[in-house]
This record gives sequence, structure tokens and C-alpha cells, in this order.
Amino acid sequence: MNYQPEACVVHVVDDDPGLRRSLRFLLDSVGWTVQLHASAEEFLDVVAAPQTQPCCLLLDIRMPSMSGLELQQVLRGRGIDLPILFMTGHADVSMAVQAMKSGAIDFIEKPFNDQKVLDAVAAAIRHSAEAIDEAGRRHAAGAMLALLSPREQEVARLVAQGQPNKQIASSLNISEKTVHIHRQHVMEKAGVSSAAELARLMLRANPAALD
Repeated sequence: MNYQPEACVVHVVDDDPGLRRSLRFLLDSVGWTVQLHASAEEFLDVVAAPQTQPCCLLLDIRMPSMSGLELQQVLRGRGIDLPILFMTGHADVSMAVQAMKSGAIDFIEKPFNDQKVLDAVAAAIRHSAEAIDEAGRRHAAGAMLALLSPREQEVARLVAQGQPNKQIASSLNISEKTVHIHRQHVMEKAGVSSAAELARLMLRANPAALD
């Protein structure tokens, strides 16, 4: 899905007002919507989950009160999953590497190269957009499968596992004819035409569906 730049939000969290203004000027030049926050606590007051529009977080790794690393952990604890780009000084690179191991997308070393900042933010925005689109597809798949009756869900799972009608009938203690009817209903409701397509749909809705 294509998103207009103004629909993409870049949050900047840094306690340096001059740096925040500089980043706003740079990011505004691309057309992104920019929101500035003077502290981690201020950002936490406005952030919500799940994200409904592509976004990313430019986060200073060292701040008074709550550091960028601490904010990262709070967001993870709240189930708020948005791409984080850490802003670091030279002495903070090892901390930034640790942050990436905890899920950050990248880190940008101060003083900034403007193009590197723009490229990093663009990559984070794409990552966010892809995650939102995938969440939408997952929700749509789940909604289609929710149309199935409990028995149809049982049949669907076995069909998706590649079991033939005779084996399904034996497993569920029903006739092959009944399995055939349920199978037809499953395919119609799910909007698929093969066991492989059904398997993909079920795995999209729930990666553990066929375990």
C-alpha cells in the first residue's frame, strides 16, 4: 500500500530544543508529519498502540530522567511496536548496538549527515508501512476464517495439513460425504480453491494454526 508522506509520522524525542528544531526543519522538507517531544515521558503521554499509520521514532539514547534505552523497554512492555532509530554520540555506539539487539532498526551517530538521517527515516517508515499492511492482511484472513463453524474449522485445519477426505472422516468420526460438504463450505467461505491456498490463509491469520 502506498502512503502519502504527510500520512507518515516521525516522532523526535530529544531533550535538546535546538536539535529538535533542526530535525523538524530537515524532516519537514520531505513532507513527513513531525511531532517533537522534549522527553520520553512526554512521548509516552501521546503514543498509542496499535499504530494505524506509518511512523517511526528518532530517539536520543541519553536523556535525563528516562533514557532512550529505558523508553525502548517501556514501549516493548506495553506492546507498542514502532521502528526506533537511536541518535547517539560516538561514546554511545556500544549502547546503540545493544539497543538494536533489543529491536531498534538502526542508529544515527551525531553530528548528523542530513542525507543519512533522511535515508534511515525513509527505511524505518517503509518498515512500519509493511508491518501495518501485514497486520491488515492478518486481520482480514482472521475475519474470513471466523465465518467458519466449529466443525468447518476442524475440517479446514485437517485439509490445510494435506489430509485426504477419507483420513479426515476417520479422524472426526464422520462420513466422507459430510467431509466433502464441509470442505466445499470451507473453500467458499474462505474464498480459496485449494488446500495450499487455505493453508496460506490460516498461517497468515495465525502462524501457529497448523501446529
